[in-house]
Amino acid sequence: MPKAVAVDIDGTLTDSNKEIHTGAIKALRRLERAGITVILATGNVRAITYGLWRFLNLSGPMVCENGGVIWHPDWNGPIVRADGTRARRAAQYLSDKIGVDSKGITTNVWRESEWCLFTDENLDEIKKCISMSEFSDLSVVKTGFAIHLMEPHLSKGEGLKIALEKIGIEPSDVLAIGDAPNDISMFKVVGHSIAVGGSFDSLAAVAKVISPFERAETFEPLVDFILNQ
Repeated sequence: MPKAVAVDIDGTLTDSNKEIHTGAIKALRRLERAGITVILATGNVRAITYGLWRFLNLSGPMVCENGGVIWHPDWNGPIVRADGTRARRAAQYLSDKIGVDSKGITTNVWRESEWCLFTDENLDEIKKCISMSEFSDLSVVKTGFAIHLMEPHLSKGEGLKIALEKIGIEPSDVLAIGDAPNDISMFKVVGHSIAVGGSFDSLAAVAKVISPFERAETFEPLVDFILNQ
């Protein structure tokens, strides 16, 4: 019985059409009613994460932008672990050198700690170009929704540890659920982890359990199992 469940959003709470799965939403509400804290841990921005958090009436903190921003509305402001300036400059450098779209994805207008390029940009070319530049220390992580440029100390795992310390829950008492490489660090921190069906092979390789259910379809049977223990 976990004390908290840390849940990725994109690709995890969504279905194969990238739409929020209503069954997963109901399942998360059941966890909260049972006294299990739900933490949204995502590469998405604080504004979007808060919208989902609020309408789900969750109690846990939010880990946004891959651990770059940690927040709960009851706190005295967010914990912002990088200002994102170098990531934005790196995007412009990539635009000048290899022609990527430096404006990147729509949610960049709200980003506080990192910068995201479109997922269909050439990842290998981006990594090669970054490795030979002044930005060679930046992390370049591709998910199903974006290519993230971020400071090397940022990760979901480190962000989650800060969030858990704030609420007094040990990482060993947490179940993490995700689908992409940016969830690897989170899986390595917690006591239990599940890669949803259809997840990246690199995440499945480090997960304690690989769900037989596709993406958000994981949640209803999973919550049934947890609450029937």
